[in-house]
Amino acid sequence: MSDLNISYVKRVAEALQLKQENVFQVAKLLHEQATVPFIARYRKELTGELDEVAIRAIRDTYQYISELEERKLAVIQLVEEDGKLTEDWKLAVLAATTKQIVEDLYAPFKKKRQTRASKAIAKGLEPLTDKLLQSEAYASWLDSFLQQSEDVATQEDALQGAADILAERMANDVEIKERLRKLCFQESEIICVVKPEFAETTTKFSQYYDYTSSVANIAAHQFLAMRRGEEQKILRLSFAFPKEKLVLAIEEKWQPIKEQAWLMQTIEDSLRRLLLPSLELDLRTFLKERADEESIRVFSRNLHDILMGPMAGTVTVLALDPGIRTGTKWAVVANNSRLQKYGTFYPIAKSSDMAKQAAKTLQDIIQNYNIEMICIGNGTASREVTQFVKDNLTDKLPIVSVNEAGASVYSASTIAREEFPELDLVYRGAISIARRFQDPLAELVKIDPKSIGVGQYQHDVNQVKLKTSLDDVIESCVNQVGVNVNTASYALLAYVSGLNTSVARNIVKHREENGLFQSRQDLLSVQRLGAKSFEQAAGFLKVPESQNPLDNSAVHPENYQFVTNLANRMSLNLQELVGNEKAVKDLIIQEEDVANVGKVTLQDIIHELAKPGRDPRKAFEAMAWQDDVQTITDLTKGMKLEGIITNMTKFGVFVDIGVHQDGLVHISEITNKFISDPADVCSLGDKVTVTVLDVQVEQKRISLSMKSDSSSAKAKRSPKKQQKVSWQDLQNKFNNTIR
Repeated sequence: MSDLNISYVKRVAEALQLKQENVFQVAKLLHEQATVPFIARYRKELTGELDEVAIRAIRDTYQYISELEERKLAVIQLVEEDGKLTEDWKLAVLAATTKQIVEDLYAPFKKKRQTRASKAIAKGLEPLTDKLLQSEAYASWLDSFLQQSEDVATQEDALQGAADILAERMANDVEIKERLRKLCFQESEIICVVKPEFAETTTKFSQYYDYTSSVANIAAHQFLAMRRGEEQKILRLSFAFPKEKLVLAIEEKWQPIKEQAWLMQTIEDSLRRLLLPSLELDLRTFLKERADEESIRVFSRNLHDILMGPMAGTVTVLALDPGIRTGTKWAVVANNSRLQKYGTFYPIAKSSDMAKQAAKTLQDIIQNYNIEMICIGNGTASREVTQFVKDNLTDKLPIVSVNEAGASVYSASTIAREEFPELDLVYRGAISIARRFQDPLAELVKIDPKSIGVGQYQHDVNQVKLKTSLDDVIESCVNQVGVNVNTASYALLAYVSGLNTSVARNIVKHREENGLFQSRQDLLSVQRLGAKSFEQAAGFLKVPESQNPLDNSAVHPENYQFVTNLANRMSLNLQELVGNEKAVKDLIIQEEDVANVGKVTLQDIIHELAKPGRDPRKAFEAMAWQDDVQTITDLTKGMKLEGIITNMTKFGVFVDIGVHQDGLVHISEITNKFISDPADVCSLGDKVTVTVLDVQVEQKRISLSMKSDSSSAKAKRSPKKQQKVSWQDLQNKFNNTIR
């Protein structure tokens, strides 16, 4: 964050409708390099208990205002250097509230190729343009003007040149642009058609071969799909504008005199030749930014659900990465996440001897390594391998299907090579499957979030904004759960409040060279981990080996002495107090305690003392697939199955039903009542019962319903009425204002 500016703080508070004092404290803390998780958890008194969402909104809005003001000064300087600065224009720029307005004001001064208007100005026709706007009867004086001009020969040339100048003025009129954008955003339609050469071809864009929607209401996934189809030269996009209303809007500003036909023609020329191309670009930009914003929100929510998904915890796992021709890779990962053994067998080989050997290998592994769970990747051949395991188990062990998305990406990554430098990458995938089952958060932070299936069209959205949003989600999840400093990888530690990759590597190096950390205080001996980093990180780093039980809790070291005083007041030591709900309930709280740490912080401390270091994630529950449904060809219409939600979008959810191809539950088939977002009623990882509506084997498409009675659902469903979106919402989004 740039230098703290009080006027910016006031504007942020007004924009977000928050108390100015709370915004100031957040901005001040951010300026002092405090992190969002630290502020949200340990500075509640200062911020009025603002959560991470509000704090990030303050951060982003402040940054936007800062960038806006920097841009204002930059364009003013550019125009001044060009010798064209006027006081009125400067005041208009300084009063601008969005980046879009600043760019509109600066547009006439940008250096560009020669235009019809610039040529007319060079011929000395600008004074004529001004006079024509003021006088209806130009016939009496136009000839005398022409006699004084050496560059203009005829009345027609003079009027055309004046019209060109005026048309460009209209196109650069900031007020006109805003009026026309408002009309276009509210009343234009986007039209998508297939190119003739693909008309008879079935593609993944077939539903958009002849598609029309209002700009205001088109869904994010629809626009991104059409845009991708256009980029692949299968579809063609265009816009239908409310041209009559646009002309009237220009007329209202310029008050044309009816007898001046050239002026009416100029308005139409300015609209057709200059404004409409600009408006189409604006619409495309707006739709892209709106789609990005919505899609990134969905991606972020999905990533949060994946990272905070159920964990198996400290269990010894046999992980299988299924394969046919190259065999199934297996890995035994102990309850401390360390690799014990790995190898390859051929459970679905054509050779009976190889299959028998695989069965023997399986039984030996289970007996020799005290396996508690068997995890099988959900990719190719997963059902066949699962059946093989079931057929050859002598002990009743839970068999779990694990989403292996991104496992191959991890296998070839730098961190995988660092963790297993001597191991062939084909075995690293099985290890990743085991570890993500034990602790999805700790393992998945090693992988690019875009590789673990966080949403649709994730490669089409603004990658910088996507990365920022997903990094925020990971940071939030990691610090919400907390990190064991003695077992965590540097990839996980790097997301802890106050740390970065370099310091995280130093923590791991210190651990390897000096043994396990024995207290939080030991962290200060780590290279480049200074007092500020310690303040930000300590409360989120757990040290189970410490003699001080507070080191394995969310109580910040700055409050250790306060907790010790509470314990002494009860004649207890910390070991007797921490985790003892009865003792915590009986604590004697005095008025000075509130004064010392604050009411909210005191409540948090007491809550943490009762149940220290609680993991907010759910325990894992196994999913049992239906044995007689192995592939998409086994599905029939009306079949009811159990499944698990693997992906969520605005238009519906994808459900894994164990046939190697997720089925889609359209938003209209999720529940019997109307919903505008699947997240209103379900979450990623939810176990659901679905009914098969349709199966298209060749296209690998499965349509499902989660409704209690889906037999007549489609007949009962009425078309959704499009709702008007307010201009203020559209304008705010289009102009990149941050809520």
